[in-house]
Amino acid sequence: MSEKNSKTSTSSQYTDANIITLEGLEHVRLRPGMYIGKLGDGAFADDGIYVLLKEVIDNSIDEFRMKFGAQIDILLTDSLISVRDYGRGIPQGKMIDAVSVMNTGGKYDSKAFQKSVGLNGVGTKAVNALSSAFSVRSFRDGTVKEAYFERGKLVREQELEQTSERNGTWIAFSPDEQIFGTYKFREEFIESMLRNYSYLNTGLTINFNDKKIISKNGLLDLLNENITSESLYPIVHLKGEDIEIAFTHTYQYGEEYYSFVNGQHTTQGGTHQTAFREAFGRTVKEFYNKNMEYVDIRSGLVAAVSVAVQEPVFESQTKIKLGSKDMAPEGPSVAKFIGDFIKKEFDNFLHKHADIADVLLKKIQESEKERKAIAGVTKLARERAKKVNLHNKKLRDCRVHYNDIKNDDKELSALFITEGDSASGSITKSRDVNYQAVFSLRGKPYNSYGQTKRVVYENEEFNLLQAALNIEDGLDGLRYNKVIIATDADVDGMHIRLLLMTFFLQFFPDLVKKGHVYILQTPLFRVRNKKETRYCYTEEERLKAVKKLGVNPEITRFKGLGEISHDEFKHFIGKDIRLDQVKLRKEDGVTEMLSFYMGDNTPERQQFIVENLNADVGD
Repeated sequence: MSEKNSKTSTSSQYTDANIITLEGLEHVRLRPGMYIGKLGDGAFADDGIYVLLKEVIDNSIDEFRMKFGAQIDILLTDSLISVRDYGRGIPQGKMIDAVSVMNTGGKYDSKAFQKSVGLNGVGTKAVNALSSAFSVRSFRDGTVKEAYFERGKLVREQELEQTSERNGTWIAFSPDEQIFGTYKFREEFIESMLRNYSYLNTGLTINFNDKKIISKNGLLDLLNENITSESLYPIVHLKGEDIEIAFTHTYQYGEEYYSFVNGQHTTQGGTHQTAFREAFGRTVKEFYNKNMEYVDIRSGLVAAVSVAVQEPVFESQTKIKLGSKDMAPEGPSVAKFIGDFIKKEFDNFLHKHADIADVLLKKIQESEKERKAIAGVTKLARERAKKVNLHNKKLRDCRVHYNDIKNDDKELSALFITEGDSASGSITKSRDVNYQAVFSLRGKPYNSYGQTKRVVYENEEFNLLQAALNIEDGLDGLRYNKVIIATDADVDGMHIRLLLMTFFLQFFPDLVKKGHVYILQTPLFRVRNKKETRYCYTEEERLKAVKKLGVNPEITRFKGLGEISHDEFKHFIGKDIRLDQVKLRKEDGVTEMLSFYMGDNTPERQQFIVENLNADVGD
């Protein structure tokens, strides 16, 4: 045998030496995405550091739901965050195992935790493994047990000591920079998470730094604080054993849902959300005894649904989509349970509140009238969209779409919306063809403010964009996780952003509310010498780069995306991509904002422009 063949044979051998056993929590550190989804640096609400916090809080919430402890104290100091509950406290003899040995926990015992989120014995162990420092204390019946870990390894433990503190558990941790890189907790993301906990656990008080978060009315409070359009009728709030729903209709297009299972925010819905949508439409149709279309019944519907499921099954470790078909191992199906509740309670409500029933009927009839009025346009538009193949000049598609991705690569799924052949060409040549698609605009989009949905189908670019995203009937079929507006950093680019945002806010507000819309940040300057090149996104970064690179470096000011070569562009849309997530809150006053900026050229807006123009000149 030749030396070459010998080496090949040896390298391809599969022997006992290839079998590796990872001790303790090493597998969590080796494959963190399997346990917490993506990593991230804290810039987005679904980044891993918030998942770590959620895993700890979930245990405290489970204690409250079992009627032990009505207060949780959370303290954030730089990178260290602590959670103190006043439940029963982890059994002290097994406390160390409970936070450091995989598949160990009390939630396998369904008598102790009937309807818990964390049933797999992984959560807190993952937090421990992915933290540079992790401490736990268990207070039980006048004694306290304490232990300290570093990156999942026990550093020291203290024997039982006497204490006057109330029963409960205290956990503090700092996410490991070896795993997450340089990160920062954003208080607004944590506060939003905690508010969801409060809506789903009325009577629970959460103290976060100097803020007290509490909800008295559950999902009613959630909708009141999140609806961005005017309600057509007072929010309907119905509660039963293991289920709570709240809903109303607005004049916005589409449907908007907030769904939860055992206190877990299922941002991608699941069997419970599907069951709610179907039961809601069916109940309304039967109540009015009319041949209604579900799309008209649910147009403008904003709803929240929360159910408690015994031993829930989720489609991923991050628990953002429910897969359970049954409420319990020997219980009714999720669809039947929710369907029976809505049929009884919502039907009764409509019979008792004729005024609301009349408002709802009028809204459905208006939606039906508009849909039929544009039926011909819609049919032709759909046919045109179907004829657009994946390789036309408008859409350069990717190979794999969001709903087809089964692993952590979902985070990579993106559609770039850009303007002009040069910019779209640069992105197309430098993108990841597996997960990144490009949609090219021709000039500035139409100003859709104040228009009906007819414009979505009559305007070719809006029609094709809607078809590319696959969101005509809601977000269930969304083909890309991130919809990234990539325009030049100038006045024209800003105008295109505003026109696209107007389109999304008018007709697909849920795309924005669910956090799918982003603005791409691209560098304004390139600063380089013979040894190093730096890309700068602000004037401050440019000055720092000039100072760092020495005397007289070459400075290039990028005037548009088309000026950036595809060789350079790949640095800006890869793993170091800079994105600003577009957020939509009730206090933003969307209706008033769109009217002011995108409506008729009123004297008020003219005065605003003059005042701010003068301010800029003065600066």
